[in-house]
Amino acid sequence: MMRWLGTNLRTFSLAFVLALAVWVSAVTAADPDEVNTYPQPVKVEIVGQDSSLILTGNYAQQVDVTLRAPRSVWERLIADPNSVRAVIDLSGLGAGNHSVPVQVQIGAQPARLIAVSPAETSLTLEPLVTISQPISLIVNGEPAIGYQAGTPELTPTEVVISGPASLVQNVQTVRMSVNMNNTRESIAQTVALQVLDRNNRAISGLTINPDSAKVTIPVSQQGGYRDVAVKVVVEGQVASGYRLNSISVFPPVVTLFSSDPQLVNAQPGFVETAPLDLNDAKNDLVTRLDLTLPDGISVVGERSVLVEVAIAAIEGSLTLSDKPIEVIGLADGLSAEVSPLTVDVILSGPLPLLETLTAQDVHVVVDVADLSSGTYQLTPTVEFLITGIRVETLLPATVQVTIVFGTPTPNP
Repeated sequence: MMRWLGTNLRTFSLAFVLALAVWVSAVTAADPDEVNTYPQPVKVEIVGQDSSLILTGNYAQQVDVTLRAPRSVWERLIADPNSVRAVIDLSGLGAGNHSVPVQVQIGAQPARLIAVSPAETSLTLEPLVTISQPISLIVNGEPAIGYQAGTPELTPTEVVISGPASLVQNVQTVRMSVNMNNTRESIAQTVALQVLDRNNRAISGLTINPDSAKVTIPVSQQGGYRDVAVKVVVEGQVASGYRLNSISVFPPVVTLFSSDPQLVNAQPGFVETAPLDLNDAKNDLVTRLDLTLPDGISVVGERSVLVEVAIAAIEGSLTLSDKPIEVIGLADGLSAEVSPLTVDVILSGPLPLLETLTAQDVHVVVDVADLSSGTYQLTPTVEFLITGIRVETLLPATVQVTIVFGTPTPNP
């Protein structure tokens, strides 16, 4: 028996190897290996970073990964976006410049890494520095004449700045700005902060906490000054058939001044203009009117205001009944019969134009140019000798036109 096994062991081994090769070949044929680049770049993860250091420099944010894997494994890799990870391990690294390899972790097996691009990346670790910096307020412009600004208040008055030592050491000021040009009211705003260097250039890459501050500036009116509305005094009526749409005045509010504050305070809350004459006015008006001021009181700035008046014609409507229909464009040798012979026309437009409109100013026509004999349903058009009139309705909206050779037989 042992002699028989010894004699046939080589044959058994060869048969086993051949069977294994056939099995591997069958499996590979059913699920062949494929070498592909992962469909999307893989984001690089940072691990092991010392909390007292901050990462700077243009290190690789993502990499391209090429793998070898069976087709079925590729399907799992693509279906799960977290199946392929790229990691940069900073464990044990101190401040300074470093070249660190990119490690690739594959979550589905069997798969083999063929290449990663880039295979390593250069980066810089800097000490993380935190400082406190007071906020500097820049006020642009001045309050309106007759107003004064009080002391600004900031909340908070300083911020905490953190970031790489190379950036923090360049911080010169933390600034916010507010515009007070011609303001008449107290200011309460939340304004974004800017971190500037010695050349007043903004520094990016720093963390500011908080990144905005609230500024409050009281604004009050000085004695002897008072803001009042402008009231336009109107005389006369616009022309018949027209209406007054609006009257606008610029500026709508003016500032009065007197060396005697009691005299200013005793005035009503408005000041009148010189009379605006609208008698028989038909068109828009733009004019300047002087302000009527009592003795001892002056106005800050110009003594006149700009007044704009909008005047429009009153809209109306008019119905013209039984307007005959005219046929135009009829070819030689043809005649046309229209049914019905007349239509009603409802018009709209400015009332003064409608009042001057006569029947002779309106024509209803149907154009049969390029039409041969036959029966047609056509839409008449309305022509005016006066512009500015609109057609609202045509009754009926379409008419029947019969075109024949020669002279048609009239309907009874």
